[in-house]
Amino acid sequence: MKLRQATRLTLVDQVVAQMDELIQSGEWPVGKRIPAEPELVNQLGVSRNTVREAVRALVHTGLLETRQGDGTYVCSSSELGAALLRRLQRSTIVETLEVRYALEQEAARLAAARRTPEDIEALRECLASCSAAKDVEAYIQADMKLHQAIVNSTHNRFLADLYEHMNEAIKVSIGSTVEYTVLSELHEDMQLHDKVHSDLVTAIIDGEPEASAGAVRAHIQLSQDVLLEKDNKEHSCNE
Repeated sequence: MKLRQATRLTLVDQVVAQMDELIQSGEWPVGKRIPAEPELVNQLGVSRNTVREAVRALVHTGLLETRQGDGTYVCSSSELGAALLRRLQRSTIVETLEVRYALEQEAARLAAARRTPEDIEALRECLASCSAAKDVEAYIQADMKLHQAIVNSTHNRFLADLYEHMNEAIKVSIGSTVEYTVLSELHEDMQLHDKVHSDLVTAIIDGEPEASAGAVRAHIQLSQDVLLEKDNKEHSCNE
């Protein structure tokens, strides 16, 4: 196949590029509705058709989602995140836990070797937030921030970005175990969950890679045990 001469960006391409930049920079954050079509037309100085084509292109890549009668929302901050989200939506919670196990175990090892004083402070703050959480949603958010802080402590931006883009699937896996544990009043399991978190952070702060990886194994195993108990209980109720 012969190479063709490069052409100038079309108006649609230019609008797509501007919108993509707003999304990636966080000015249009995930979960928020973007400006309405008339406002975009006015700000960009282009036709409605151009705006519609640009929005359609970003919907196709998975960055935007159009909700009938409600507007258009940002659903991912990058094409990588959109692709991962589509794939993760077809995965089971058990599969997600297995992927978390693979990523978080190595992340814990790297974090123990590379953590800085700033990382240590962030980890302690996240751990304190988990302990101070007053409800399930607050605990889930604090839990997610703790694990992201651990991955950030590896100072491997590729790994940190990859993990961050798995946030929705990770939230589901954490939420399923935490909600079941709280609603079933499994206080001992919740205390064990907190202890595993504490052991993990302590091992990273102390610079112990293998102990850090071991704490991740204990954490994921605990989550798998809770899910197994939940499935067995649901199965018994359906019989």
